[in-house]
Amino acid sequence: MPDHRSPSGEFAGRVALVTGAGQGIGAAVAHALAGLGATVAATDRSADTVSALASALTEEFERNRAEHPPEGAATGSVTALPLDVTDARAADETVDRVERELGPIDILVNVAGILRTAPVLELTDDDWADTFAVNTTGVFHLSRAVVARMTPRRSGCVVTVASNAAGIPRPRMAAYAASKAAAVMFTKCLGLESARDGIRCNVVAPGSTDTPMQRALWTDESASRLVIDGDPGPPAYRTGIPLGRIAGPEDIADAVVFLASDRARHITMQDLYVDGGATLR
Repeated sequence: MPDHRSPSGEFAGRVALVTGAGQGIGAAVAHALAGLGATVAATDRSADTVSALASALTEEFERNRAEHPPEGAATGSVTALPLDVTDARAADETVDRVERELGPIDILVNVAGILRTAPVLELTDDDWADTFAVNTTGVFHLSRAVVARMTPRRSGCVVTVASNAAGIPRPRMAAYAASKAAAVMFTKCLGLESARDGIRCNVVAPGSTDTPMQRALWTDESASRLVIDGDPGPPAYRTGIPLGRIAGPEDIADAVVFLASDRARHITMQDLYVDGGATLR
């Protein structure tokens, strides 16, 4: 029987490109993949933020290798690259650079995203366009560029980090929810088209997660309790979190790592909700 545990160095020899890696879920994904041996290209629109992440992880891995040989030797590396996912040319150029300097990309993780909140009648054209430019078109740009290179190799995987808001209405989040729903269906369609080429495409849909994006919605520390308890009446119409906790970025990263691994080799076009049961799915 195959060993389905997550071994040290599971991703050794593989190259992963992670967007939105400067903070939050993207940073946790980069950390998790590199910690299991992957060579990670960590991209973000903020060059300073992603560079700081790469430096911190490099120091951590070097310390680990020095303190815990040979276990620490299984860790990979993180290279910081600035990237605005809304720029199609920049996406192509970044993918070319990664393949040229780090090697063929085995794993793409689309994490980059923005949130603009407002009632529908108060959403501006810019709010709508900017949200879709990052959350949907950015996924298209990177996925198209990477999968075009995976196809001749007949292997690879794409994981798009969407949101449980893509599957349940949320007040004041119409642009975000619609953009994430579009990204989900795009990823599934890509998975269907690419399946015969051995490329798997899946989605991870987080619920409330302790990230800067989440905390920007809170007016005080009691807000986290409201998220967990829920508010069934207007204006929220929100179910709480049955597991009684807000996810950490590492919880989402663990789901991404599983779907990117050989342990998920027969899984494609799936939408994995990681929300503590909040959407009652």
